[in-house]
Amino acid sequence: MKRMRNVKIVATLGPASNDYEMIRSLFEAGADVFRLNMSHGTQDEIGERHAIIRQVEKDCGRPIAILADLQGPKLRCGVFSEDSYELEEGAKFRFDLDEAEGDITRVRLPHPEIFQALEAGSSLLVNDGKIRLTVDDCGADYANCTVVVGGEISNRKGVNVPDVVLPLAALSDKDRSDLEYVCELGVDWLALSFVQRPEDVQEARELAKGRAAVLSKIEKPAAVDAFEDILAVSDGIMVARGDLGVELPVHAVPPIQKRLIRACRAAAKPVIVATQMLESMIESPVPTRAEVSDVATAIYEGTDAIMLSAESAAGSYPVEAVTTMNNVAIEVENDPTYRKVIDASRKVERTSVADGIVVAAREIAETTDIKAICCFTQSGTTALLVARERPSVPIIALTPLVETSRRLCLSWGTNCMITEGVERFKFAVIAAARAACESGIATKEDQIVVTAGVPFNIPGTTNILRVAPCEESLIYSAQPE
Repeated sequence: MKRMRNVKIVATLGPASNDYEMIRSLFEAGADVFRLNMSHGTQDEIGERHAIIRQVEKDCGRPIAILADLQGPKLRCGVFSEDSYELEEGAKFRFDLDEAEGDITRVRLPHPEIFQALEAGSSLLVNDGKIRLTVDDCGADYANCTVVVGGEISNRKGVNVPDVVLPLAALSDKDRSDLEYVCELGVDWLALSFVQRPEDVQEARELAKGRAAVLSKIEKPAAVDAFEDILAVSDGIMVARGDLGVELPVHAVPPIQKRLIRACRAAAKPVIVATQMLESMIESPVPTRAEVSDVATAIYEGTDAIMLSAESAAGSYPVEAVTTMNNVAIEVENDPTYRKVIDASRKVERTSVADGIVVAAREIAETTDIKAICCFTQSGTTALLVARERPSVPIIALTPLVETSRRLCLSWGTNCMITEGVERFKFAVIAAARAACESGIATKEDQIVVTAGVPFNIPGTTNILRVAPCEESLIYSAQPE
């Protein structure tokens, strides 16, 4: 099953997409990656969804990536003596560690780490930023504040602290337990929440021990400030626009999105644009025009993947949401302007032999009648470098490792196929020609570009390129040694 687009679609699973029939329908509608949200559901429920995805993968004969999204630490206020209170602009309000029920003047904030980091002038946001307070003075166990933007406050509402780096690890005890569980299950990607510094990512990498690739969610101003260092130690990035839009002015998010996408592409690391992409489709079978434009903008910017959250997890129209994303992507990528934008945003990277090989592969494909760029890859690095080039022909990633084929399902334009290991380049060419023809990407009369690293089965050794006629390669494969 070859997709008619290059950008990948991530669909979150939940109560609305919990059984085999629905998950298979989402895959057939266009989902390339399934997200398991560790904030909802027990580990047993997550395990059941994982098993269903793997069954769909087996039945459909195509690799599917599974992304487990860790919850991260949740900062919430305590409970109130009444259901809710209305905080008025200009009123005084206090957060403290007192366990007594809250009222119109104060509430418990059971996170001493927040008080350690606060200083006069810091902002506190409550209930997804609907309420904003400024700290007047604070100590080790309290913060006296003035309400800048009022609103209704009630039990256990979320609290954001956008101005400071909190002395909190990105992984809670629950996250560490969940990480070990999903790594043993065999997920392909881990999404790490509450990233503030590169050390947060390093801790997750050490715990994952190579069993899953680590994707950092950029959802805090501190992560934006330290992005280059975070990107360097991450395998991929998620632009989590929902939380970014809470902690930063909403008008700051679009340029950040564009900047992060370009940085990820230059680094040859997959990037997902997430949150509220087709939000209205939770309840409506048709998206708004603004939402369609939002999805299209991310695709024009060259993102590797676009993501559905509640639309596919809890909405009334999960299949329609995936279908809409699929149709928008096809339409955008068929627009001549799309290719002009993608080519204009390409940053030439030629710092290694591998860089030179993939640039040459793309240039040859653009100047001659080439139907596909086929790359043999052990770790996935070669395919990621080819994807960074955003070639105008399909990318076929051939690997003997099922784990690599699944992880590459998140990468722009890659058609992932599992093949037997090869020891000689001529056998790689034969396997590439066969894969290109069997997938319908090429015919026997067509030519393909084949890249690989010699000696084989050693990651990071891309050093050879050949233009191969499919017919000649297939005839050669039928001859005895």
